[in-house]
Amino acid sequence: MDTMQRIYGWVLRERVLAVCLFLLVFPLIMPYEALAINILIFGLYAVGFNLLFGYTGMLSFGHASFFGVGSYLTGIAIVSFGVHWIPAILIGVLGALLAGLLIGLLAIRTRGIYFAMVTLALGQIVYYAFYKAERWTGGENGLRGIKVEPLDVFGWRLDFLDPITKYYVILVFVALALWFVSRVLNSPFGAVIEAIRENEKRTAACGFDVARSKLLVFVLSAGICGLAGTLRALHLSIVPIDSLHYLQSGQGVMMCLLGGMGTFFGPFVGAAVMLYLEDVVTSMTRHWMAVVGTIFIIFVLFFPRGIWGSAMARLDRKLGRRDIDHSTMGTTARVSAEGEAP
Repeated sequence: MDTMQRIYGWVLRERVLAVCLFLLVFPLIMPYEALAINILIFGLYAVGFNLLFGYTGMLSFGHASFFGVGSYLTGIAIVSFGVHWIPAILIGVLGALLAGLLIGLLAIRTRGIYFAMVTLALGQIVYYAFYKAERWTGGENGLRGIKVEPLDVFGWRLDFLDPITKYYVILVFVALALWFVSRVLNSPFGAVIEAIRENEKRTAACGFDVARSKLLVFVLSAGICGLAGTLRALHLSIVPIDSLHYLQSGQGVMMCLLGGMGTFFGPFVGAAVMLYLEDVVTSMTRHWMAVVGTIFIIFVLFFPRGIWGSAMARLDRKLGRRDIDHSTMGTTARVSAEGEAP
């Protein structure tokens, strides 16, 4: 039991390293590499969405905008301007950050269901704009012809035609993003956004600028989702117009709820379960959405903390630990009555 507690404590303290170690062997347990790559990309997308929804309590139905903007700007930079894929990734992320800033400035003025509806409406405006820019985006056919040139690094040739190579190159970007998200959550700012989730009015009364904090976390969330979009463009070599559709936003919501919103690894678990189920069920019936939807409802009803959140809560009880908020490094971040973040 003591050994298990030490291992468990290490996982909580070194969560980024623990996740990356698991992802290193993840392709070995998947049926094929393309599925592992999809889970890696959509897991990152869900992590970005979870930063806003799970940690700050702001439900957005427009995050597909940033996923799609990252994809399209990366693809356009490569196809239309011949930019190398590494700076093209930076262009896509910067575009998603800018889109997050513009949409966030309008959306954070509202709360609750109004915030969700405003993000949905603004997201559909972005969808329509890219749909009509057929010269650059390909319209309803999507953007095609994205070529990822091989890259020589210290004598190693990184060729995206090799799925294993592609997986581990993408994993590098995912690991950096996870490290960044972990740093944000462990900072005083991370305590503030969680305080906003728990009690927005009290957080404001403690002297924190709630509007600015919400805008900043919205932009950061958009940037993470944009990075996921850029990686998907490189993976598929095309950018489908569905990348910007509101159904893509709904997929992020489902992944977070299924895995466990407000947990660090939950979004990856949700993405893995959802995409794996989709892959298996589609080979059995064309009505896969009904099957996956039914399974999702069952999990939401009987595991309200999500798969990962419920598993962690059960492990806490088994080890006799106090109720831990797994959104932090083993302790719950709260804003004190004196107006200071721990």
